[in-house]
Amino acid sequence: MTATKAPHHKTTVINISEAVGIFQRFEDLQKAFYDLRMVGFSRHDISLLGNQNVLDEKLGAAFWRSADLADNPDAPRAAFVSEEAIGELQGGIAGGFLFLGSSIAMAAMLTASSVLAASIAAVAIGGAPALAIGALLAHRVGKHHRDYYTQQIEHGGILLWVRAQDSERQDLAVKIMKGHSGQDVHVHPWSD
Repeated sequence: MTATKAPHHKTTVINISEAVGIFQRFEDLQKAFYDLRMVGFSRHDISLLGNQNVLDEKLGAAFWRSADLADNPDAPRAAFVSEEAIGELQGGIAGGFLFLGSSIAMAAMLTASSVLAASIAAVAIGGAPALAIGALLAHRVGKHHRDYYTQQIEHGGILLWVRAQDSERQDLAVKIMKGHSGQDVHVHPWSD
């Protein structure tokens, strides 16, 4: 292991080669990610550039370009999150709020003499506002996800790093990334 020092932190790099590339479209990045996973790369070996708050904290608020960070061991990393996972999270948030609101309303109306119509009314009255709150929160999650990728594209593209144990895996990662419109795809001899 090799360590480099920066003014406020220490960065440790691992002597395992890593392929890196830049993507101009989220769809191309996602296809590359799925193909990398399909051929056996672990999701722990695949990373993206961290969000703006982490970048500001680690590198300062200076303007950055993706190409400048591709080989920078201090560039913060994040895990890839698919559109499907974001959709599931949004559904869980909206559905959870609907369930919670409906349950509270039904419990409040629950008596021995309550009838089905009253229960349905309770679900509608308690669930609708809760669903609206859940939908707003779910929309915010989706917007944050889209903004993350849009911001990286505005700075030159979405960075993707892939750890590769040997030259065969390096070649495979490079081939997949280039096959999905990855730009400036290359290998450096270390990983973060």
